[in-house]
This record gives sequence, C-alpha cells and structure tokens, in this order.
Amino acid sequence: MMKRVGIVGFRGYSGDELLRILSRHCGVEVYLMDHRSDAGSKPLPIGASGPVRIAATADAAKSAGLDCIFLATPADVSMELAAQFLGVAVRIVDLSGAFRLGTVENFKRWYKEDHTQPELLAEAVYGLPEISRDKIAQARLIANPGCYPTCASLAIRPLMDAGVVDLAAGIVCDAKSGVSGAGRKPSLKTHFCEVTENFSAYSLLDHRHVPEVLMNTGLDVGQFSFTAQLIPIHRGILETIYFRAPRINSAAELMDIYVKRYGNEPFIRLYEPPAVPDIASVVRTNFCDIGLVFDPSTKRGIVVTAEDNLVKGAAGQAVQNMNIMLGFAETEGLL
Repeated sequence: MMKRVGIVGFRGYSGDELLRILSRHCGVEVYLMDHRSDAGSKPLPIGASGPVRIAATADAAKSAGLDCIFLATPADVSMELAAQFLGVAVRIVDLSGAFRLGTVENFKRWYKEDHTQPELLAEAVYGLPEISRDKIAQARLIANPGCYPTCASLAIRPLMDAGVVDLAAGIVCDAKSGVSGAGRKPSLKTHFCEVTENFSAYSLLDHRHVPEVLMNTGLDVGQFSFTAQLIPIHRGILETIYFRAPRINSAAELMDIYVKRYGNEPFIRLYEPPAVPDIASVVRTNFCDIGLVFDPSTKRGIVVTAEDNLVKGAAGQAVQNMNIMLGFAETEGLL
C-alpha cells in the first residue's frame, strides 16, 4: 500500500531535493504543504500539475491521511508544527536543528534561543542511521542530522569506538561546504558577488553543528576543533580530519576499523589508502565517501570524507530515515 507523505518547506533547497528524491520512490504519494501564504512557487510547464497541495495544518494532514511529514523549515517553525502534527498521529522527520541537541540547555547554548517544546526535544531520536538505526524504526519524531556533523560523525565515531585516537592531541576538522548549505533565503554572505572567486571561514569556535559531533562521538568540546568554510560551488561538503593514533602501525590497519564498521552499510563507500574522495564523486547521491592516509613514523592520520550536503547531508538522509520508519527498503528512492 502506498504511504502518503507531506513536505513542509518544499520551496527551499532541501525541500526541493526531497521532492526530487520522493518523485522516484515507488512506495509514496507526495503532498506539498503550504505554510506561507506570501511565498511564490516555481512556474510549471504547460500540462504539468505536480503533487497535490494542501495546507500545513493538523486538520489537513489528518484529512489527507498522511503517514509521515518532512519539516524542511527553520527551527522555530518546526517546533510550532511538530507538536500539531504529532497530535494527529503523523510521524515526522525534521530537517532543522530544532530537535537535535537533546536538552533545552544545549539548545540555548548553541542556538542562542529558548526551546518551546522541551518534551519533544527530549523524545526526538537523532536520525543518523549508521549509528541509531534501531531507535529510528520506532520513533515518532526524527531529528535529521546537520550536514557537517554527518560527515564528521561518520568519520570520527569508528576511531573513538576503537580507542585509537590520542585525545590529548585532539581532533581537528577542516570542513568546506557549497553555498546551498546556507539555505535559499538570500543574505549578504551568500550573494553571488560575495561568494564567487572567494573562500571564507565562518562561525569559528562556536558553530552550532559542533555539539552534534560531540554527542555522536563522545568527544569533549576541548578535544575537537572545527572550522566551517564556504567555497564557491552550489553543493557538496568535503571534510579533512586530523588526529594522532599512537597504537596504529599502518593505513591498512586504520582502514580495517572502517571496513569492520561500515562494510555492509549501503550509503558509505570506503577508499583503498592512499586514495581519498572528492566532492564530484558524491554530488546528487546519498553516499558518504571516506578515505584516509597514515604516517607510521609520526602516528599522524588524516581522514577525508565527502557528501552532498543536500542529499546525505539533508534530504537523502531524511528519506533514508523515512524508509526505516515506514518499513521500506532503506535504499528505496536513493539508489
């Protein structure tokens, strides 16, 4: 039986990507949910109608018989709508940062705002399937991970679980993202003339995605240095992660940790050392690619990981979570 799913925020980059992915999903019928009366829509070719449009209200969701709703909305909108939709027994995948950090204290510290739904914040399951697949299957509310933390967490978690990182030396993550990661709403820093022929760092030492990585890996804030940088491309993330591993003797030994952890994961691709991924290899896919190099003489390791920030970093991972929640094959619509 077809499942009915709604998208709130379908005009944004992540919402548009959701629509693209779900249009090729064989098990769902898509509804576009309007929550802004002043927002325009893309023009359609003659004869094209697109998915059904309904209001972004609990009554409309109930009348349409929706099974799941994606919230591709700002955090404050997600907080407002999540409670309403859960009230009519609709499951939710939220792509904002509204429900990722677990406690109101964490949210206040990193987002500089008060959380209006503390009970839902405590209930939400962090939706990184490679780490929390069993919890996702039973959840009512999924907090879809941020794009930067997806790459960083998937790269760092196996190293932490294996206990090979010299924590006194810490871990440094140098992360670069395309401009679509900033969302569709225009701003000075994402204006074409500001971005093209440019390369800039931002949110140094207090990027709001840092606590997600700490939560997923067990690192303390003093053990993890993260710098986000904007590069003049549309989409894609590449992260270069530096660390020391005193007990490791070769790149092959280090890669074996990843093979044991991710060898059967459908959306993680590993590279034979010393090969490493690049952004072009992952654009418009739901893959997170991981490669590494290691210097036995100095015990320095570098992991390079890449993803499409709009797919594995947002909409693709959201569909992956929906597939798990609704009982589809995890790869449906994504391969």
